[in-house]
Amino acid sequence: MSMEPTRGKPIIGITSDATGETFQVSRAYSTMIADAGGTPVILPCLVSGVENYIQGCNGFVFTGGDDPIMECWGIATHPKAKKIDPERQEFELALLEALDHDPDKPVLGVCLGMQLMGLHAGGKLDQYLPDTLDTAAAHWGKKHHDISGELGRGEVQSHHRQALTETGKLSVVATAPDGVIEAIRDEDRPFYLGVQWHPERSSNVTLGFELFEQLVKTARRVNTPGRESMSASKVSEDAASQSARV
Repeated sequence: MSMEPTRGKPIIGITSDATGETFQVSRAYSTMIADAGGTPVILPCLVSGVENYIQGCNGFVFTGGDDPIMECWGIATHPKAKKIDPERQEFELALLEALDHDPDKPVLGVCLGMQLMGLHAGGKLDQYLPDTLDTAAAHWGKKHHDISGELGRGEVQSHHRQALTETGKLSVVATAPDGVIEAIRDEDRPFYLGVQWHPERSSNVTLGFELFEQLVKTARRVNTPGRESMSASKVSEDAASQSARV
């Protein structure tokens, strides 16, 4: 995989879903990245490609999808879960592992992407919210609900029946009114953020488009020749003029 940024635009790899004989992903992710000044590239779920993807991409989006296969963490998958394609899960976990060794590469995880980031970091997952949460219906069916926290406050669109209950080494930076964890990040990396909602479908600019914009800006900044390694606090300071903090 040999790619060069187009006229200085960072290349952002987008994970895809494995469905039958195809790899596919919503157009909205590519649109958001392009509008934010990046070059979107859709990544097939191939473990053999991880090394080249790391070398060729300046940042990554882990997209939404079906439910994690929990046997990977020694737990039975809930009978009502809709399991992710096994090859996709193997690929995305391998990519997350590789990114642990390249921590300056910015990462945005969406819905399933956030859940995999949390599980990879040692977190725990509520596999079926209708069993445990009276307000579970508010998070399903592409409904809109409020979130608040360090990223700001506003309305987002959600579509999930699972949620992290523990986040391992990652920090919780947003929650819903019912206590559901809505966003996580690694404070020691320039931009390593997972959100439970769908920013590519949310009309709130701060909690939607600006997350992709911050991803692309960070990818451009940390990939500048001669740059120094950046801390999360430095990126947060640089983004303070924006209405959201990463």
